[in-house]
Amino acid sequence: MRIITGIARGTKLVTLEGIHTRPTSEKVKEAIFSAIQFDIHDRIVLDLFGGSGQLALEALSRGAAKAVIVDNDRGAISVIKENAQKTKLMDKCVIVNTDWKDFVKHTKEKFSLVFLDPPYKAGFIDEVLEKIYETGILAEDAIIVCESGIEGVPVSPMVKESRSYKYGRVNINILRF
Repeated sequence: MRIITGIARGTKLVTLEGIHTRPTSEKVKEAIFSAIQFDIHDRIVLDLFGGSGQLALEALSRGAAKAVIVDNDRGAISVIKENAQKTKLMDKCVIVNTDWKDFVKHTKEKFSLVFLDPPYKAGFIDEVLEKIYETGILAEDAIIVCESGIEGVPVSPMVKESRSYKYGRVNINILRF
């Protein structure tokens, strides 16, 4: 696992070992960033299920202004911190060890690029998106990138454009507001 391009290009990242983690593959990550490549610069990023932090760090490497990376697993938080230091992007990161619901409920920040890669539990992505829509944490021109094991996600009436991509068992949905 590595940063594909930008100021941290080629930096090898570490990942959390275990059966509960599922890092985004290089192929899928390249496809995601190809689809949003012209919409990253100066964005405020939220990576709500950070894991290794690779999606937020890739966005920062490509010109995003700031990233808030959230995970409720202490081991994941250690890995995210290590990766942020390795990429020399720690000064643009806020790393938060909390449950996604608590974070979404209490944050006052508005995010313009949101990565959602929650556990592939059926219906879980629906709940996450509904909470995000309800809480008003999206900036006016926000983009949400969802990685899930199901096809299609609930789309709010606020969504201006929705695109879906399939890579084996992985489904990527990009929602533009």
